[in-house]
Amino acid sequence: MNIFCNSEKDLVPAAERLIDLYPDARVFAFYGKMGSGKTTFIKAICRVLGVREVVQSPSFAIINEYRLDDNMGVYHFDFYRIKKQEEALDIGYEDYFYSGNYCFIEWPELIEPLLPEGTVCVTISGEEGRTIDF
Repeated sequence: MNIFCNSEKDLVPAAERLIDLYPDARVFAFYGKMGSGKTTFIKAICRVLGVREVVQSPSFAIINEYRLDDNMGVYHFDFYRIKKQEEALDIGYEDYFYSGNYCFIEWPELIEPLLPEGTVCVTISGEEGRTIDF
């Protein structure tokens, strides 16, 4: 699926489409250059899912956790700052990725061998507007 987004208002329908296409998926890997809009798209997905908290980039914390009304967890990862895969092991990535909760991963290329089978890959590209492929 390929969706072109001209502005941030286009992100919510794109997020709805992603969730509709992958209703059983829980791990999503977001690829794109720095500043491509990965965090902004994840914010839109969280809004669609019903996250009421402020969604922010976990750049320094590596992971942010949010809760849905049914108490299901939503985990937002940013692996940009890790240097080795062992750092993902140290934070207990398996507990998150195999929990059955939503996991949204920025900079997954740094931990690709650790991604579970069935991870949905989302690529964001473009300069004027954004193309989102999933």
